[in-house]
Amino acid sequence: MNRILIIEDEESILMALEDNLRLEGYEVASAVDGKKGLSIARSQKFDLIILDIMLPKMDGFDVCKHMRKEGINIPILMLTAKSQEIDKVLGLELGADDYVTKPFSSRELLARIKALLRRTKQFQQRMQSFEFGDVKVDFGKYEVKKRGKLIYLTALEFSLLHFLIKNKNKVVSRDAILDEVWGRDVYIQPRTVDKHIGELRKKLEENPSNPEHILGVRGVGYKFKI
Repeated sequence: MNRILIIEDEESILMALEDNLRLEGYEVASAVDGKKGLSIARSQKFDLIILDIMLPKMDGFDVCKHMRKEGINIPILMLTAKSQEIDKVLGLELGADDYVTKPFSSRELLARIKALLRRTKQFQQRMQSFEFGDVKVDFGKYEVKKRGKLIYLTALEFSLLHFLIKNKNKVVSRDAILDEVWGRDVYIQPRTVDKHIGELRKKLEENPSNPEHILGVRGVGYKFKI
């Protein structure tokens, strides 16, 4: 049974999430402020975390940042009541794997959760390594090193990198990336791919603005070049 931690301070939303997730067969724990949520995430094992941005004591951005710095690589699905693009981008840059903007339907949220859990399970079954330039990737250990220094990638970024490498020297469309990495049952705008590609470049390329390996193909998608 998958365990999910919900960090949400709005009582009505929290209760609805708890009820819906338990009906779907998930084991659920919850916290109503950021500090408590971070403490629970540190002390217990979960398969996924649902994290609100606007929280008392410590906001969702700080919670996410602390988790990632401490090596907690559980998939994080962020909830935000804001529609501004900057909030979504910041969440992804801090290590969130996906986000849903309030108000959201339970069907959409459950689809995102299932996609994240499915991707993580599939990814954990892949045992392979790969090297390019100064970067060494161990997919089995969820570990990336650049010139010997450990580089943090989210679970989604690992999955995206794996798909690009699996199709190395081939052009893959944004739609193909969305289907493989996010899942066909989840609606994600194609430009979301661009944001995550940008994050991979920042972390792995020597010159992100002039990449050597993760290349864009105008009007089509991307190609991983070796």
